[in-house]
Amino acid sequence: MTAASRMDVARRGLGMALALPALLGLTGCGYALAGRGSNLPSYIKTVGIPMFANNTQLFQVEQVLTERVRQEFISRGRYEVVPADSGVDAVLTGQILSITVAPSAFNSQQQATRYMIALTSRIEFRDLKANTVIWENQSLVFREEYDVATVGSVTDPAAFFGQDQNALERVATNFARSVVNSILEAF
Repeated sequence: MTAASRMDVARRGLGMALALPALLGLTGCGYALAGRGSNLPSYIKTVGIPMFANNTQLFQVEQVLTERVRQEFISRGRYEVVPADSGVDAVLTGQILSITVAPSAFNSQQQATRYMIALTSRIEFRDLKANTVIWENQSLVFREEYDVATVGSVTDPAAFFGQDQNALERVATNFARSVVNSILEAF
């Protein structure tokens, strides 16, 4: 065996020696796919999600957001979700503080073609058995941009959602996914 061959074998052996402990460490680290893990106590089986409070002028936004959060919890398959705040293991309460819409991109005629929607809320997830707050965010800001098909400036959320029927559904779905991921994965 030549000196160059011995060096190659030594490098490969060193690489394997360094990689093996790292690979073995992954097997016991609690790694899980994003969106599927849960850091909640195992005794939490029933989650109450009462209707969110709506501090905005946008009609029925609390109904859409609350329903999407319920559906997102149900989709995880581990929890029974009820629209109550008692008789459950944990309760998620929410308050929609504001929703704003602002243009974020313009065409050559200076007409808005893309809008930034910012939804600010207060969310608390409480373990009722231990009487502790598991996760909370007193000023959760959820932002997303959307292209619009209509021409003109629409900075009033009611007018924006009235022109783009699917915008509120998209915001609600993505908001719910963000909230539930934050709670279950404790980020």
